[in-house]
Amino acid sequence: MSELQAILDAYSDMLRKNAPAALATVVQVAGSAYRRAGARMLIAADGHTIGSVSGGCLERDVLNQARRVLQWSEPRVVTYDSMSDDDVAWEFNLGCNGIVNVLIEPMTHDKEQDHLGFLANCLRHRQTGIVAVVFGIEGTTKAKIGNRLLLSEHGPAVHDIGDGELADAILADSSCALESSTSTAKRYELAAGRADVYIEVILPPVPLVIFGAGHDALPLIRLAKELGWHVTLADPRPGHATRTRFPLADVLIACRPEEMLEHITLDGRTVAAVMTHNFLHDSELLRVLLPSPVRYVGILGSKRRTRRLLDHLQQAGVSLSEHHLSRVYSPIGLDIGAETPEEIALAAVAEIKAVLTGRLGGMLRTREGPLHEPNVDDNVIAASGTTQGTMYCGLEY
Repeated sequence: MSELQAILDAYSDMLRKNAPAALATVVQVAGSAYRRAGARMLIAADGHTIGSVSGGCLERDVLNQARRVLQWSEPRVVTYDSMSDDDVAWEFNLGCNGIVNVLIEPMTHDKEQDHLGFLANCLRHRQTGIVAVVFGIEGTTKAKIGNRLLLSEHGPAVHDIGDGELADAILADSSCALESSTSTAKRYELAAGRADVYIEVILPPVPLVIFGAGHDALPLIRLAKELGWHVTLADPRPGHATRTRFPLADVLIACRPEEMLEHITLDGRTVAAVMTHNFLHDSELLRVLLPSPVRYVGILGSKRRTRRLLDHLQQAGVSLSEHHLSRVYSPIGLDIGAETPEEIALAAVAEIKAVLTGRLGGMLRTREGPLHEPNVDDNVIAASGTTQGTMYCGLEY
């Protein structure tokens, strides 16, 4: 289960019990930090937490801040600055050399603006969405910290932003973010003041389709579900793709390769693992998969076997372009010396993640440049000291 899904499940349980809770969200990062913008931690009134906003160095203070937020029912933004030489950054092990803005807010039961409910709906229906939140204000604007605009790919925007000019500007940028799938922090200069807003793209779970219900599919499903992916398992043998054998799979399908388009949606988000151990079945699957818009096609087996599969298709009259072949990854997985089914699954999941994020999958020690591409407006975080409700390294132990 992904961290976000665990937070959503816990929040749903708190709602049923009408239990108070606070939510901490990283809304902006400059420099190095363990977690990026969008990381969340749900905090129950008894101090129990789900999720994290750092590698452990900020959580205790965030918990203390959350108690105050619940007491006063007012959101606040806390800035943790470990770039400075201030003793507090060293005393409390703020090891990353960066600045982190964390929005901490009480969770309300307003269904109209229940953004966690909105997130759950995006995941449930496998849709892309936008959550834009105000985390800094200056001047006389009627917008408040914690105001949000919610936008899904198949619905109108909903917001509680009191400033119409700001709401219109956020909506325009949110629509662009929805198209580009790029989260960002922006500063808006308004007639009534200034506002800092984090526009977060909520992507649906990665749709992984595994073809072949062999024993080696079990660890692949298990690892994919740990990452929160949506897993479909397809096999032509009805007695193999069963709930008893594969309880973690989201969807089980028994169909022949040539029938799969009747049962499975293959779009630009889909990643596929071909592991039937049957040459003719694999050939028929590739006949359908390669012309489709799927992002990744991993094939279990040797390079020689895959070459035979592709030659077999071309001899059958299937035209394979460079674009088709660029999405073929075989042998499946990164080169980590994998031998066991569990190791192969680890290599495959790591390779898929690398492909989806546009990385080469090499060792981080040899990477040049930052680990994460910057997605913030540096002017926002540089001037956030004037943001209403902000505290600097408010560490209290």
